[in-house]
Amino acid sequence: MKTAVDDLIAAIEPVIVAAGADLVAPEDARPLDIPIEWEGDVVAYARFGSLAVALEHLVARIEQELGAPLRELDRTRKQMAIRLLDERGAFLLRRSIEDLAEMMDVSRITIYNYLNAIRS
Repeated sequence: MKTAVDDLIAAIEPVIVAAGADLVAPEDARPLDIPIEWEGDVVAYARFGSLAVALEHLVARIEQELGAPLRELDRTRKQMAIRLLDERGAFLLRRSIEDLAEMMDVSRITIYNYLNAIRS
């Protein structure tokens, strides 16, 4: 029989996943996991990945939103992808320019040009 906790977990899971985390059962929790409480009880934990995979999570989300892998986007949609990635903090991550240039099949200079155009 489905409980209110089951409904809560079903409701928040898409948000947790979109944020780049996984839901973890209380018995599998680790010290850095974030507790999810319902009526005073911990019913699950959110486990966020390391920053090493943060860019991949951001890119996967952008590709889903834009409907294609970054390298298959036309110039206008690549610029849109860069704007969205910039808004979500992707360029705060080390080597993000180089990694995104490779993922988009463009040069680092192209990424810098897109960023300059967006930010001015």
